[in-house]
Amino acid sequence: MSKYSDRWQTVKVTVEQGIAWVSLNRPEKRNAMSPTLNREMLEVLDAVEQDPDAGVLVLTGEGTAWTAGMDLKEYFREVDQAPEIFQEKIRREASEWQWRRLRLYSKPTIAMVNGWCFGGGFSPLVACDLAISADEATFGLSEINWGIPPGNLVSKAMADTVGHRESLFYIMTGKTFSGQKAAQMGLVNSSVPFADLKAAVTELAMNLLEKNPVVLRAAKNGFKRCRELTWEQGEDYLYAKLDQAQLRDPEGGRAQGLKQFLDDKSIKPGLETYRR
Repeated sequence: MSKYSDRWQTVKVTVEQGIAWVSLNRPEKRNAMSPTLNREMLEVLDAVEQDPDAGVLVLTGEGTAWTAGMDLKEYFREVDQAPEIFQEKIRREASEWQWRRLRLYSKPTIAMVNGWCFGGGFSPLVACDLAISADEATFGLSEINWGIPPGNLVSKAMADTVGHRESLFYIMTGKTFSGQKAAQMGLVNSSVPFADLKAAVTELAMNLLEKNPVVLRAAKNGFKRCRELTWEQGEDYLYAKLDQAQLRDPEGGRAQGLKQFLDDKSIKPGLETYRR
């Protein structure tokens, strides 16, 4: 039995071979994100981050959907009737896990898109470091069809990952697209048949688990931060991250890698990871 069994109502978590499989667990609602789910995901991210058995987090969904976006009834109609200060809290909790916390998470994150991915689901999708989709998955920005522009940071997520024309095409038309198209657009890294999806994600996660976790964290978060900086600011920031990684790394990864390459002649760093 998983140590996380029945801990949360709307999220399922299991840890196997260093991989934390985090599943949005509202299959009857296509895993639409409710206020309860948003609160529970904050707890899940905290728990997995502190779990020494979990080196990589995979975010997926139960049933036929990754997530259909925000729950229209619970998140909009019911919240719209609440006091303004409560609405602000609900929005803050959604943003906190869906992009702010997930985007700079301390462990590598992979989105495993197993089915429907709509609307607000694009924010956590892009916030994950890497993403693999099933060919059969269906993506869509349907907000225009029911009278609002994309919410949260969905437009920012599209602008950061997909070209100008294609982003506006799907935002303005509400048309859907497949996992293969998502890969072609750069929204996900790759797309595979659904039958091969978990194996492909597992292979990627195992590759990440071979890497030095301190250096991996510095590398991925450094890239995300420096996209928003000038060249000069980026230079200062990335050298600071390099120095920080070396100071915080209990393995002494750089020294190990150099020794195994230059002295022991036992690895080819362009082709393989140093032996930890």
